[in-house]
Parts: sequence; structure tokens; C-alpha cells
Amino acid sequence: MAKREGASAVHYGVLPDAPTGPLAVWVTLNGVRRVGDVPMDMLDKDHSQASTNTALASAILQLREYFAKDRREFDLPFDFSGATSFQRRIFQRLLKIPYGQIVSYGDIADELGEPGAARAVGQAVGANPLPILIPCHRVVRSDGKLGGYSGGLRKKVLLLEIEGVVVDGHRAASDVHPEVLRLPL
Repeated sequence: MAKREGASAVHYGVLPDAPTGPLAVWVTLNGVRRVGDVPMDMLDKDHSQASTNTALASAILQLREYFAKDRREFDLPFDFSGATSFQRRIFQRLLKIPYGQIVSYGDIADELGEPGAARAVGQAVGANPLPILIPCHRVVRSDGKLGGYSGGLRKKVLLLEIEGVVVDGHRAASDVHPEVLRLPL
């Protein structure tokens, strides 16, 4: 369904059977704008927009392939409108983390020439409007512990496990294996 018509139209659909729980996907003419939990008002609506909007259909298909372990990278345009230039730098860096690998917030900060800015990187990662597509779940604490995740630690663990990464629990202090991949790649 489209929220608005014209150049700024936002179309959305639902992936009801995602292993992380139902996911909503929003797209604009510029690309995928947001991925997140399904708002209550969307649960009872017909989400057939994916059959008439190719960008939305592609995003939902690629997410299904990822969850089925048939896709390791996404080939979608992203709409980062509303993101700061720092956030965009972080999001672009996150896209380079290989499937099944983890990196630390501190290493990303160091690589981007912002030593000591691990918390700022963490805030940018936490503001990611495109979890899964922009793989923020692949970022952990410098000590190799799980850290946080805006979608909840159980979802972060599930996403890492889909990629073959072993996590010793669902707490921020849980160990993550393999070891942190040191940057630059």
C-alpha cells in the first residue's frame, strides 16, 4: 500500500514468516527506506503491494533468500534520506563486512579515522534503518562479546547463527565465535 503518492511515495509490505518475527519493508523511489517490526496497524491489512511494486518485491524476495541461506549479499538500492553524513559513512562500511564475519565498533572507528569513537559508531549502528540489509548484527564489542542490538539480542543471535557464527547465549556479555575480524579487510 502506498502512504503517499508522487515522488515521495512510500510503499510497504510484510514478510510474515521471517525467522526473526514478521518484518515490514518500506521502499521509496530512491530504494529501500526501512526494515523493521510490523506495526500493529499493518497486521490485519492486505500487503499485496509487493506484487505491483518491483522494488518492494525484490527486497522481500532477497530477504527470503537470505533467511533460507541462499543469499549472502543484497543487491538493492537504499534510501538513506534522513541519515547524517557520519551515519552514511558507517552504513557504507557495514556493507563491507563479509557474511559470517564480525568486526568491532572500535575497529570501525579506527579504520574511518575516528579513533576513540567506538560509542559514536555504536550510536550510528543503532540508528540503522535497514537491519539485516545493512548488516549491523555483524558488529560486536572489541572484547569479542555480543554487545547490543536495536532489534533485541535474540534477533542478533539468530541472524549471526543463520550466517554460521556461534554465540554463547543471548546476553550482551555472551562470547561470539569466530574471533573479531581485524580491519582493514
